[in-house]
Amino acid sequence: MPRYLDDAQARDIQARRASWRWRSEWPTWLVIVALYGGWFGIAINARALGLPVALPLLAVLSCWYMSLQHELLHGHPTRWAFVNMLFGIAPLAVWFPYAVYRESHLRHHDDAHLTEPGRDPESYFVTAEQWANAGPALRAALATRNSFIGRLLIGPWFSIAASWREAVQAVGERQWRIVASWLVHGAALALLAVWLETRCGISWRAFAFAFGIGYPALALASVRSFQEHRAADDSCQRTAINEAAWPWRLLFLNNNFHAVHHNLPGVPWFTLGAVYRARRDAYRAGNGGFVVKGYGEWMRRYGCVAAVSPVHPLAGVEPERVADAWPGVSAQARPRA
Repeated sequence: MPRYLDDAQARDIQARRASWRWRSEWPTWLVIVALYGGWFGIAINARALGLPVALPLLAVLSCWYMSLQHELLHGHPTRWAFVNMLFGIAPLAVWFPYAVYRESHLRHHDDAHLTEPGRDPESYFVTAEQWANAGPALRAALATRNSFIGRLLIGPWFSIAASWREAVQAVGERQWRIVASWLVHGAALALLAVWLETRCGISWRAFAFAFGIGYPALALASVRSFQEHRAADDSCQRTAINEAAWPWRLLFLNNNFHAVHHNLPGVPWFTLGAVYRARRDAYRAGNGGFVVKGYGEWMRRYGCVAAVSPVHPLAGVEPERVADAWPGVSAQARPRA
């Protein structure tokens, strides 16, 4: 990424780093307390609240928990990875072990290979070979996944399936550390599911699947990841800035300022907005104007239309050929450089 910060801004960040707010990271500690207190408080009172009220609230908090896990793996609120892990190992988000997510996400921060299928574990593109081998149903799903509504409805299934496939591969390849992470996660998940059913009246089906907690939480998190990155020749222009409203910023812990986060991954969430506002024009120029005013803009533009071709533009298949092969990809859904 380019060096967005001039010397004055570098000094400003150093001053912020020396502040009590940054050194204590009290905003992150506050999130931890609010999140765990809120999640288990709502769960314990689920019968009194009623499941139609409790489940959506728990889904929102589980999504917020995923944002916290992202902050934890980047070294907050403490300098000790093991301590941070203790706050992120609970299976409140159901589907992914914290250790596996941490390893995968840190690989995603290889900005030189952002969006490249097979190299970026968070890419929503496929290779030309994968597209050629996909049947009509899978091609339809891949195109649908790149629309806003499709990302929410079926995007989580792709993530879950990929995670499970990697877990099976880890067993076959004897990657025992990953296997151990899944075993610990599975055991904790089973204990939590039993507690929810016996103490709170929330069945394991409601905990994990549609119209419950786990899947809706992952779908809500997909709002943030929609068009978070794009394919571009210049790696500096692959990461978006979403000037979302404050509820979204709080839910995603300012990760909507994604170009700032990729440029300065060690900056805590509560400082990202100030860093962006101080150098707004530089960030907008540096990422090629890849800026939107909020998630509603993505919904209006790409609610039911694929934002980009499912095939990576550097993968050897022209967007027009993809559109010919599957009408669900419009001619406008071509990668932007």
